[in-house]
Amino acid sequence: MIKVVYNIKVYREALKDIIKADDVVVELGCHVGNSTKILSELAPEGKIFAMDNSPESVESMGKLCQEYKNIEFKKADVRLHETLEYVIKKIKTCDVLSVDLGGGYHPDTTFKVFFIWSSSLKPRDTIIRNRGLLDFIHSSKTEEMIKSEHGWLESSGKDGVPPRLKEFTLWSSKIK
Repeated sequence: MIKVVYNIKVYREALKDIIKADDVVVELGCHVGNSTKILSELAPEGKIFAMDNSPESVESMGKLCQEYKNIEFKKADVRLHETLEYVIKKIKTCDVLSVDLGGGYHPDTTFKVFFIWSSSLKPRDTIIRNRGLLDFIHSSKTEEMIKSEHGWLESSGKDGVPPRLKEFTLWSSKIK
């Protein structure tokens, strides 16, 4: 299942419905760790891999990693192939993908990050916090029914990242 929300309280409440005690969670956009702490408490037997590129995340996430042993933090840009590759080498499976990049800004970036990460990790569930994507969903009318049952887009998951999309070269030096 893919859940899209905007309000931070709704987001954190939704985590309670998604996270299981032994889940492996990949959190993209942890910032200072307020939601990471909730994730850690909801999955005490699991592992939380949290990433953020903001300088203010380093100190607070360092403290959180000391307090909660099931959290691993990496200061990294989640748009880069190297970051995804790092996580793939660390985990065998991803139960939940949590994407909170900018909250209400840049729905295009948020969707691209979701698409690349979820196509690679194939999580059971995904939660995305982004106002623009939520607005798009509720403002859209479709003529066809294409629906995925898991936390990634199964209908295009076998396609991988389209190599001709030059903008993805900004994200990955591995794509020519």
